[in-house]
Amino acid sequence: MSPNPVLLVIAHGSRDPRHAATVHALVERVRALRPGLRVETGFLDFNIPSVHGVLESLAAQGVRDVVALPLLLTRAFHAKADIPTVLRDAPPRLRIRQAEVLGPSPLLLSALDRRLYEAGLSPADKSSTGVVLASAGSSDPEAIAVIADIAREWRHTGWCAVRPAFASASLPRTEDAVRRLRALGCARVAVAPYVLAPGFLPDRIARGAADADVLADVLGPAPEVARLLLERYDGARVPLVAAVGA
Repeated sequence: MSPNPVLLVIAHGSRDPRHAATVHALVERVRALRPGLRVETGFLDFNIPSVHGVLESLAAQGVRDVVALPLLLTRAFHAKADIPTVLRDAPPRLRIRQAEVLGPSPLLLSALDRRLYEAGLSPADKSSTGVVLASAGSSDPEAIAVIADIAREWRHTGWCAVRPAFASASLPRTEDAVRRLRALGCARVAVAPYVLAPGFLPDRIARGAADADVLADVLGPAPEVARLLLERYDGARVPLVAAVGA
């Protein structure tokens, strides 16, 4: 067996062309970090190639081992139901292991800091800046609880305050969190989108940030995110290789 299973990055997909372009940019950064590793991209919806199509192609090429990595920040419906269903329908010759979702991770906090600094803040601004951690939202209570935990952890790195917000399914909305941080007396308010790629919900986050002082970019192909993909790949790859070699 090859010591390097193929890494299949599974993205949600979107009608917004910026989404796929950002996913591909992130995957290219992963390839640059680990030359020689075969990295493929499949989409659950809206974009091609589909996950099923990529799996069929890999099987036809004689590939045996695949690590399927959900390009998701929380373990919500897509990670728990959609992706396992797609993987169960894969060609039987493929040995597939589903990697963990990306969040939570200290690397994501570093990527959030990076995006805020790129938007004009500096480490010296932390103690006087309140931050809205703005995620897409979910109806899954586990995912919502994780976002709240991340906000608390991020606050402990020195920000004046950090409040979670959600673009859908949950409250508060971004604009409400901005107002609450103003009421707390933070000298400035920043919005940090906790999303991987542009699209409908990230645009809603941006609109909700109209009264904030700073709006960071989506996480996208941040170096920390690319490193995290490889960390999740390695975590799933080791048991797969050990099982095959046993």
